[in-house]
Amino acid sequence: MTNEAASAHQPGVKERLREELHRYMAVSAYLYVCFAAILLYKAAILSSIGEHYLPLGLAAGKALILGKFVLLGEAAGVGTRIGARTLLQRILSSSVLLLVVLILLTIVEEIIVGLVHGHSLGQAAAALAEHPWPETLASCFLMLLVLIPLVAVTEVSRALGPGALRKLLLG
Repeated sequence: MTNEAASAHQPGVKERLREELHRYMAVSAYLYVCFAAILLYKAAILSSIGEHYLPLGLAAGKALILGKFVLLGEAAGVGTRIGARTLLQRILSSSVLLLVVLILLTIVEEIIVGLVHGHSLGQAAAALAEHPWPETLASCFLMLLVLIPLVAVTEVSRALGPGALRKLLLG
């Protein structure tokens, strides 16, 4: 195989960066829509008791941060080493493992934010522990529900082969 033929099959750095940026933007946009919907629901509930709260900027920031975390998890092969026999098992196990990665990276992020704001490591960890458990569990469950379709699309696309899902969906 000539160098020209080999380079036709292997995308260059520029092309890989473009693909990664498109994937990052798609994942972040999906997460933003999900987070914005959750925040709109929360705002509707809070407005019924006189509280007005709608931090869509927070949803955008979280979507961008978690979008990068998702891509890091995928790049690390989270869930790909599990011997799942079916596509459904792969989707569910990858979703749960990716959720664990997101939780861990979010904890690290919150601790770093605490340190940047001048708190000690103990104070930053204590601030994390102060979050109410029902709210934390609900957030984790919602995140899992957000991740399942994202992972499903990724796994189905991988199973169909490069470009097949896009071609199937977009004609």
